[in-house]
Amino acid sequence: MKADPAVQRRLLDLAEVDAELSRFAHRRRTLPEIAELESAEAAVRTAKDKLVEVETAAGDLDRDIRRIERDVEGVRTRTDRDNQLLTGSGIAAKAAADLQHELETLARRQTVLEDEQLEVMEQREALGADLEHSRVVLATAEESVKAIIERRDTALADIDAGEIGRRRAREEAVKTLPVDLLTAYDKRREQQGVGAALLLARRCQACRLDLDRTAISELKAAPADEVVNCEECGVILIRTKESGL
Repeated sequence: MKADPAVQRRLLDLAEVDAELSRFAHRRRTLPEIAELESAEAAVRTAKDKLVEVETAAGDLDRDIRRIERDVEGVRTRTDRDNQLLTGSGIAAKAAADLQHELETLARRQTVLEDEQLEVMEQREALGADLEHSRVVLATAEESVKAIIERRDTALADIDAGEIGRRRAREEAVKTLPVDLLTAYDKRREQQGVGAALLLARRCQACRLDLDRTAISELKAAPADEVVNCEECGVILIRTKESGL
């Protein structure tokens, strides 16, 4: 393939634009906010799970408290009724003895229930602090996610703006290149990641390797308009006065 040396040198401008586009793509893939967001979202999930766990435990204790309150109220109602019967007139001695025994049993039952009620209420009070803490942890985690998303979106917007500018530059650059030369360049870029590079002081600036004497001799002998490639990495080599030929 042949192309005017000046046209070949335009490949370096295109290669620089493509390198910048590659850097933008790499930056997009490796934004620190991506890993930060993944970690922050995991923290939110963990915080939500913990909050559900604590809320469930609190709900269980609340139900226990309501149950005990109903039981206590039932014992008090029964006690009041028995006391009224016991103080009533015309009650037989046997009935009075039975009522007295039942009142003693109810008193013991009320004591047990009130002790249980106190214990459960203390547990609920302690769990209330855990509940508030879990809510604060979740809110903090969600705020962290929100802040990271904002930073990520700002960074992506910056990348998008840069890419738009470089893609426009690429469109302008390819207009100045012959189709066959551009096709060869794009093929090399697809294979190697770089399509063209400067030969500087007998070193390919793509693979950073010095060419051997045989390769240098072949490059010297090649006409200036001959499109040549690096024997090491295959990219199109752009020869200039600084190539050392």
